Amino acid sequence: MTTVEPTGKVALITGASRGIGYGVAEALVARGDRVCITGRNEDALKEAVEQLGADRAIYVAGKAHDEAHQALAVERVMEAFGRVDHLVNNAGTNPVFGPIADLDLNVARKVFETNVISALGFAQKTWHAWQKDNGGTIVNIASVAGVAPSPFIAAYGVSKAALINLTQQLAHEFAPKVRVNSISPAVVKTKFAQALYEGREEEAAASYPLGRLGVPSDIGGAAAFLTSEQSAWVTGQNLVVDGGIFLNAGVG
Repeated sequence: MTTVEPTGKVALITGASRGIGYGVAEALVARGDRVCITGRNEDALKEAVEQLGADRAIYVAGKAHDEAHQALAVERVMEAFGRVDHLVNNAGTNPVFGPIADLDLNVARKVFETNVISALGFAQKTWHAWQKDNGGTIVNIASVAGVAPSPFIAAYGVSKAALINLTQQLAHEFAPKVRVNSISPAVVKTKFAQALYEGREEEAAASYPLGRLGVPSDIGGAAAFLTSEQSAWVTGQNLVVDGGIFLNAGVG
């Protein structure tokens, strides 16, 4: 078994007990980073830490939009590792499916609290705890739903569009110390997106030029790039990782 040389860098990854967040954690641990993962389900987080390696990972359970949880997560990662070089805001929710004309505004508020405000809260706290003086990166996991209209998941799409703009605002304000970028995946095979492909995966994948749906490691690889020195001159960008699905919007 090949031993990975530690990078000395530390990442805080929200919503990472499974799915895309866990895929990001796997990619960063594989290159030698240490990570702190968050999520609501403590048992799932414990299992994820065991898989990642207890010597490489810790967890903090809680709700992403809870400011006390945000503060605790940053405090714990600083206590455990003494630094937080990378923040990956992956925690998100999409509790409603239907036309925006009938959208319950309280549901819309919940979507924005989790998908946008929590990302801002974590960014503020990591900035003040470490990144303001020491630099680092932030990666926000957005969605192709934030780049173009997405029927029946409009609240989610609008929130992700806001997250992409938040990425640009933070990139401008936090430069030159901190680089801030976002990733916009199309459908990735996770429990979160299951309703979009379950029982019809072959049909769902048929429209993708690359012939398949995404998997968490696809996004993990993109996040690894955006948190590495290979992307040292990249900030304020939204990287679409979509298996080519947007190519189908062309004429002809």
